Amino acid sequence: MKITTAAEMSAIDRATTERHGVPSLTLMENAGSAVADFARAHWPAANRFTVVCGRGNNGGDGLVAARRLHGAGKVVEVLLLGAAEGLKADAASMLARLPLRPIVACTTEEVGREYARSLAGADLIIDAIFGTGYRPREDASHSQELAEAAIEAINAASAPVLSVDLPSGSDADVISGGADVRTVVCRSSAVITFTAPKPAHMFAKLTRGTIEVAPIGTPEVAIVSAQNLHAVTPQEVSALFVPRALDSNKGTFGHVLVAGGSLGKAGAAAMCGTGALRIGAGLVTVAGPSSVLPTLAGFAPELMTEPLGDANSHGVAATDAARLLELAKSRDVLAIGPGLSQRPGVAEFVHRVVKGSRCPVVLDADGLNAFAGSPETLQGGPRPLILTPHPGEMARLTGRSVAEIQANRVGTAREFARQHRCVLVLKGFRTVIGYANGEVWVVATGNPGMATGGTGDILTGMIAGALAQFPGYLEEAVRAAVFLHGLAGDAAAERMGEEALVATDLLRCLPAAFRKMRQRAQARNIRLR
Repeated sequence: MKITTAAEMSAIDRATTERHGVPSLTLMENAGSAVADFARAHWPAANRFTVVCGRGNNGGDGLVAARRLHGAGKVVEVLLLGAAEGLKADAASMLARLPLRPIVACTTEEVGREYARSLAGADLIIDAIFGTGYRPREDASHSQELAEAAIEAINAASAPVLSVDLPSGSDADVISGGADVRTVVCRSSAVITFTAPKPAHMFAKLTRGTIEVAPIGTPEVAIVSAQNLHAVTPQEVSALFVPRALDSNKGTFGHVLVAGGSLGKAGAAAMCGTGALRIGAGLVTVAGPSSVLPTLAGFAPELMTEPLGDANSHGVAATDAARLLELAKSRDVLAIGPGLSQRPGVAEFVHRVVKGSRCPVVLDADGLNAFAGSPETLQGGPRPLILTPHPGEMARLTGRSVAEIQANRVGTAREFARQHRCVLVLKGFRTVIGYANGEVWVVATGNPGMATGGTGDILTGMIAGALAQFPGYLEEAVRAAVFLHGLAGDAAAERMGEEALVATDLLRCLPAAFRKMRQRAQARNIRLR
């Protein structure tokens, strides 16, 4: 799904009306109806609604939502910021259709008085003050002062808040995740936007709740963007994981080879291998130092093992590369790195294996650290290469600081993937996936509870397992694995909370992630998180 800027979305709306004959009032009616439907679906017990409307198109969407909720028998109050004479044309038309008398606030004193009364009794507040066209002003205008007073009143209330398009005060085009310090931003319990997500929906810290994109009648051909940015959706992932053929066997779904583990770090390789199994790979073999194989085998009986080194070796050596490359000849995907350590000889082992492999390689953890300071030797080309660094590993790989990486995550992933003809999965808040063709895809699933040791090892295995199942669909398989990994983390956080979450909980919650993905794929709206 394309991600568009605010300016691009304005152009899309104009093209929808002028070139494709969809009236702007129809778009607004559909948007407001989607807001009302979302509110009723997510807060089914809510009966009293306060809809706070600005004077632009976002306020018009709110007016439609108020009319629809009133028609459904709900108790609705509409708070209008500023005189009705200042409404934009479409919003004015929707005000004329409203079967309620709005409460108009033209001063900050009126805002304080009316909002304190109305918001206190609301079961749900709908924030329809600003939309994607909002830009903060250096010199605050009267309308901005009114809006900020309304936002502060909403933020002081206790009811949940549904934001229309964006939490009011947010910059739609922000990519760094920061907020403009000059603005007051409305708190948000959930966000519903329309047609396509904007950068802020993917990168800004807008809400801990649901973010959905509602279709409102815009033809697909009208959705044009120069950003080369895309959001991964449940619909796309579901299209890859179609029902399996009745005559399937374990060989149908590929064989993954994991190279990892060392004394004290055997669990990383075991979690990687189990991640590959849990996402659906038919067979998984973990190759590691002989002394840690009992630990690997004891983690999951489904894992096959192969020894590297002699009986007393606690880590791989450069001479083990030939043995691993021989094993890889009969496997479909090779994952290297989890738990390898940075012992002497490991870097040379990794270099030899990556250079000699002829099957797709997923490189993570100590596999990536082996190339710290020498990324020029990492090239895709003859076989697919997928890198899965966290910001610290990316900093070591490129010689930049973590702050520099985090300040330009999209640009970093895009630039590195292009230069090295690889797939770059830059992990973190809103994992970004860069491809050699310049495309960047963003995944919005996941939560802070996943900031714990081992979750990255499981992701490496899941990517390898998806690649093994879907040869010929490399790009889609990587995106699907990252999306499901985050969704499994979300399911785990729901079950035991973010604080108590550990990496292996993701393995247990992958079945729930598959169910959630398929359920969401059937919905009319596209749920990003």
